[in-house]
Order: sequence, then structure tokens, then C-alpha cells
Amino acid sequence: MKDSNFLKEHNAKSIWHPMAHPADSQANPPTIVTRAQGVRITDLDGHETVDAVGGLWNVNLGFSCQPVKDAIAGQLDTLPYYSTFRGTSNDQVIQLAEELRRFFAPDGLTRAFFTSGGSDSVETALRLARQYHKIRGEAGRTKFLSLKKGYHGTHMGGASVNGNANFRTQYEPLLPGCHHIPAPYTYRNPFNESDPARLAQLCLQALEDEIAFQGSGTIAAFIMEPILGAGGVIPPHESFMPGVRDICTKHGILLIADEVITAFGRTGSWSGSRHWGVQPDLMATAKAITNGYFPFGAVMITSSVAEVFENDRTGAAAIGHGYTYSGHPVGAAAALACLAETEKLNVPENAATRGTQLHRGLLDLRDKHSLIGDVRGGHGLMCALELVSDRESKTPIDKATIATVQEVAYQSGAMVRVSGPNIILSPPLILTEEDADVILGALDDGLTAAAR
Repeated sequence: MKDSNFLKEHNAKSIWHPMAHPADSQANPPTIVTRAQGVRITDLDGHETVDAVGGLWNVNLGFSCQPVKDAIAGQLDTLPYYSTFRGTSNDQVIQLAEELRRFFAPDGLTRAFFTSGGSDSVETALRLARQYHKIRGEAGRTKFLSLKKGYHGTHMGGASVNGNANFRTQYEPLLPGCHHIPAPYTYRNPFNESDPARLAQLCLQALEDEIAFQGSGTIAAFIMEPILGAGGVIPPHESFMPGVRDICTKHGILLIADEVITAFGRTGSWSGSRHWGVQPDLMATAKAITNGYFPFGAVMITSSVAEVFENDRTGAAAIGHGYTYSGHPVGAAAALACLAETEKLNVPENAATRGTQLHRGLLDLRDKHSLIGDVRGGHGLMCALELVSDRESKTPIDKATIATVQEVAYQSGAMVRVSGPNIILSPPLILTEEDADVILGALDDGLTAAAR
């Protein structure tokens, strides 16, 4: 391995980093993480911090989950790869599909299509939704509806249903027929409505209005995150997702739950859909399915949708879609071990407890720091601070100030994520009370430094 001087000298010179301007990465080289254990990461200089980002929402079981590592190593010794394209399969992926069927039975999901990650899963769900309607003789149902502020990955389909211009404008024109409604975002919304229940009803009415305008017979699916993640951790009122489910059912529109972040315990429930008491038609998953140790994902499919495909005798249900690494045996082995450990540790229970602790601590910080405009959380280990330069006008904070918060928090012991004016917290679900206190203390230091 090259020495630290080489790594620092060449940092970002040959790499274009995701979600970053190449010139900015070169001018401000990224932190080089070299080791990780439990919920802590260590950089090249030996500085250790609690990882309040959880890798990227995905390292739910921490960085040293031995059963998952053992499963990967063992599988590499027996079958390191084979395709699951037509005509071949592998033992691990068959076992995994059955385990996922059991795990997602309360969500009404019984079939799996495997992918390489979250963006792949979203793309697959969008394609299957269109194909479903074609098989049923409704080929005109090609449009997609989604929420402003929603995030659905970076493929062309996912970017098209994304509700944030940052992921869209430089790549347009995108997929036609994608339309967005206001998100139930209490802090900022076009209705100037601060009551979450009332706002949910206004957003549901906007959905009804958009369906009427587009024509229900032209819409394939509505896609949403049960709790909006990258858009700033925006939890809707408890009535919202059930209301969406009812509207979709009434108009023959499929509901796609984007649970790339929320599945497997993040919300304090086993899935985000289950958190709100909703059964989607399709569910996109990835990230925590292998604890981030292997690129892997799955689209889960309800029996009613599956039967349309499986009962087709015209050939229209032949799936002309897939990935080289769909159902990768190493990924499947990792997912099996991860699912077993997730259930053994009952991580949703700890996520709920520690999430409540973090949320209350952030509310205390808001009382202390005027830079905090809004605190969002209260549903598992998904929390966010929205920072403002002025509370009354809700003017978003400038980049330099929020960068100070992030940098000082890092030096004080917590890696946090900045997204626009938001500081997002998504730590591993094995977080302890002491770990959560470290995160809160580090943020306190960062906010104090920024206020100076």
C-alpha cells in the first residue's frame, strides 16, 4: 500500500467523486477513511469519529459485523460468481428469495427481482410498472407521479422522478411523462400550512388534481419514500401514505415504495411502509440489505402484480431487463447473513430508542442555537437539522457556515452529512446511548463555532 504522503498528494486528482464538483474536490481534498470498527471510522491521520452518516444510510449493523464478513469470504471460496440470466441460478439467491418472502410477508410482497443497488432497483420498479399495465392491455399507462423533494437515485428513470433540481437540470431532457406534486414538508410548502395533518390532506388533494389533469388511464405508478431521506429527512403525517395508497387503488395506479433507505429497520419498524401500515405494489430496496459490504439490491413484488406476469400466455411478460450482477451469489450470501443478524439483534427497537434520544437532543440544540430553523426526526435513526441565517424569514444558511458546522463536528468526534442547508444524521442502527451523546456534543461544538 502507498504511504500516507502519496495518498494525500494524489487525493482526488484522478477521481471524480459522486455528488461533487471535480474542481472542488481537488481544491478541498476529501477525508481519507482508512479503518472502521463498530460505529466508528478512522482517517489517514488516525483521527477517530462516530460515523453519524452510517456509510451512506447503509451500514446498519456497523463496520465489523463478523457474520456478514464470514458469509462473503465463505461464498468466495465456493462460488464467487455466476449469472442468474435465463437458464441458470445459484443456491444462495434461491434461499435469499425465500427469506425475503418471509420477511416482507406483512407488506404483502412475495417475489424478488435482484439488482446491483438502489438506483438499479428504482429503475427496475419503474420498468416493471409499465410492463404490468401493457400485459393487462392498458399500454397507455406510461406516466409516473412522485413528490417534490423526493430522491430516487441517479439513473435516467430515477432522475426523472426525482423531485430535486440538483439531480435533474444538468441531464435534461429526461424521461417524459414524469410529474411531481408538493411534498408534505411542514417547514416549507406552497400552501404555507404548518399543521402536518392539514398539509397531508392538501398534498393528497394535489395528487387527486394531478391525476384528474393527466388522466388516470395514462398513469403507471406513483413512487414515494415512506420518509423522504436525501431531500432532508421529511416524515409525512401518519395519514399521508395510507391516503396515497387509497388514491392509487381507486385509480388503478401502482404504488412503488422506494425503501432503499427505510427497509430493514431504519425507521424503527421493519420497513417504512409497515411503519405507516401500508402495503405497496412494488418496493425498491438496497443499501442495508448487505450492510453496505457488497453492492446489491432487490425489488419486492406483491402477489397481485406477480400473478399478472406469471399468468400471461402472450409473451408480453418476458422480462427484457436485468443486470450482470443480478442475484450475485456473494451478494446473496451477504444478504442472508445480514437479514439473520438484523432480526437477531432486533435493530428496529434500538433504532427507535436511539432515534428518540437523538431527536430530543436536537430539539434541545434548537433552543440553544438560533442557526437551527427546523428539527426533523422522531421515526427511528433518521434525523435532520435545517440551518438558517434568520429564523423569521427562514433564509437558508450559506455554504461556508454549514461547512464550518460539519468540519468542527468532525474534529469533535462525529462525521455528519451536509445536503444543501440540512445536516442529516443516519448512523448505524447499533448506535449506543454514549455514541448518540457524542454526536450531539459534536454538533453543539460545530454550531457554536459557526455562530462566532
